[in-house]
Amino acid sequence: MNATSPEAATSSEAATGRIVLLTTSHRVAPGLLSWPAWQALHAADSVLCADGTHPQLPYLREAGITVDEASPTAGELVDACAGGRTVVVVATGEGEPALTDGLARLAGSGRVHMPELELLPASYDLPGARLLDLVQVMDRIRAECPWSSQQTHKGLAKYGIEEAYELVEAIEEGDRDELREELGDVLLQVVFHARIAEEGRPEDGAAPFSIDDVAAGIVTKLIHRHPHVFGDETATTPDEVKEHWLRTKAIEKQRESVTDGVPLGQPGLALAAKLASRVRTAGLEVPLPTGEGIGYELLALAVRAEADGVDPEAALRAAARAYRDAIRQTETRSESAE
Repeated sequence: MNATSPEAATSSEAATGRIVLLTTSHRVAPGLLSWPAWQALHAADSVLCADGTHPQLPYLREAGITVDEASPTAGELVDACAGGRTVVVVATGEGEPALTDGLARLAGSGRVHMPELELLPASYDLPGARLLDLVQVMDRIRAECPWSSQQTHKGLAKYGIEEAYELVEAIEEGDRDELREELGDVLLQVVFHARIAEEGRPEDGAAPFSIDDVAAGIVTKLIHRHPHVFGDETATTPDEVKEHWLRTKAIEKQRESVTDGVPLGQPGLALAAKLASRVRTAGLEVPLPTGEGIGYELLALAVRAEADGVDPEAALRAAARAYRDAIRQTETRSESAE
């Protein structure tokens, strides 16, 4: 038996060729590919794509790369690599599962000398990229769903309140899965309202705006109200940060009172605590109003809680849940006694 020389073995391995599965993200503009991807494309002996309408193809051809529309089987693709050829497959949106499964079966059979296989991501999603999917889905739902297409800002207002309370409940319950879901529901409300506003319907009474305008507005606001992060100001404590925030907010809104902008429609305990927070942060000495009745007693309790760093609304909800559990225990005992 003749031993195979190292040179011959290397030549044999090289002769099997190379398959590069090139994946791209539809959330990144076509043509914006990584340098390794462009290198692989230019060096390939053959570039294939099963989808003739793939958004990347015009840009590849503009760069001088010949792309053949073809969807070979795993065996045909292996054969195409014979003689050490390199074949790049530009994956479709589904990721070519049939092809990759077929290659896996051939490799697992042990009967085929497989070419080198490489998965090469040509573009990556940036953080927040899935938000683009949400915007696209909302666009389609708004256009095609009989219910969603008729909704208005006023009609959706109650859902915003409900979703916000459900989010708070998930936070207080410590349920991470529920928290993720409720954050999505709140986010949906933002995107839904922005999509309605984009149409500029008569009931809006103002010029239309889009989700990009909403995002741009909050980005500008956050940068302006965090001069200790994006500017030359300094803040080392949460109270100093709050002072920066309220000062810049007062300048922006040209407000005359620290109470301006406090929504009076929020729950009573939360309203009392918010007013107390504004008073304390502004360094004002404001005596509590006196009067008869439980309302004034609750006001005093809410102000005391805020001064102690306690959210009175959350504290009351926690106590109410304990009361609910006690009720259920009593009901269970009563049923057992019967």
